[in-house]
Amino acid sequence: MRKFQSLFLALLLLPLLALAQQMPTPPALAAKSWLLIESSSGQELASQAADERLEPASLTKLMTAYLTFSALRQGTIKLDQLVPVSEKAWKTQGSRMFIQVNTQVRIEDLIKGMIVQSGNDACVALSEAIAGSEDSFAQMMGREAQRLGMTATSFRNSTGMPDAQHYTTARDLARLTGALIRDFPEEYAKYYSLREFRYNNITQPNRNRLLWLDPTVDGVKTGHTDGAGYCLISSARRGPRRLLSIVLGTASDSVRAQESLKLLNFGFQSYDAVQLYAKNQTVSSLKVWKGSENLVKAGFSSDFILAVPKGYAPRLKVEMLSQQPLVAPVTPGQVVATMKVSIDGKPFGDYPVAAIEGVPVAGIFGRMIDSVRLWFN
Repeated sequence: MRKFQSLFLALLLLPLLALAQQMPTPPALAAKSWLLIESSSGQELASQAADERLEPASLTKLMTAYLTFSALRQGTIKLDQLVPVSEKAWKTQGSRMFIQVNTQVRIEDLIKGMIVQSGNDACVALSEAIAGSEDSFAQMMGREAQRLGMTATSFRNSTGMPDAQHYTTARDLARLTGALIRDFPEEYAKYYSLREFRYNNITQPNRNRLLWLDPTVDGVKTGHTDGAGYCLISSARRGPRRLLSIVLGTASDSVRAQESLKLLNFGFQSYDAVQLYAKNQTVSSLKVWKGSENLVKAGFSSDFILAVPKGYAPRLKVEMLSQQPLVAPVTPGQVVATMKVSIDGKPFGDYPVAAIEGVPVAGIFGRMIDSVRLWFN
């Protein structure tokens, strides 16, 4: 009987093993940790130690930028606002944009200094302008990290200066970078592809070498300390696709650029882009209980593009599983279903599907009727 069960299990696994064997083999990189993500779907295309806790160095500044853009959107700061430079900001060690104590600097210049020149002094000045102090700003960073699902991250400062309690992972950095590009697309396009910035009569180049080596790369951020090694998060858009590459802990500036480009090229060359649905296209209309409407439209907030191994696109199949019973109120963006993707009948990925519109609760009579129907169901 055991032999029969083993044979039966082996027969079940054979198709899955065949699919796995035909998946593209990612390159080995000279780095501590790396991760390659299809930006639209969040697919993981390649990884190594993506959940290992590491020092983020100046990659920290992606969160500083995220909170800065949030403050601009909320109106608590303005681009042309002048910020006084504190002694703490002026004395900050590491990479700097060279702001001077007892002077005033425009918020936008601080943003460019932070992103292009990786200025630690710019980060401290921004943190003080937004939260009053860098310590208070670090608390904001922690709360925002939790909201974004960065569960393996701890921030202690706005710059990425070494601290035993300041750490993250490649996977959490991918979440942060994806959120930055998704939530602030105009700011991302405006600042992260700048190749140089001049302030205080000092011109400094962007440390991201890929901005010169690959015209499809439009960001994102470098980082380096003795403990972290040389790190680079890069993003490239070729046609409808955007890939995010996170490479942490390489031996030099040139190696981090070389390995990042290797990872990006692997993703673009080994996978085809398949757009399954357009932004806000109705993927399915789902039953809603106790709502003012009986159905809610579900889909994706951006074009849903799936990376599929070369030649496999015609063999894709999609199945939608609704989260039932779905009870009002339903809010726009609320996950209401799961899209299960398979290739030749074998699982390829599960993706959350959200409500495109909201459905408020029905009146008391409508709720009573649906309560009875739910009880019988």
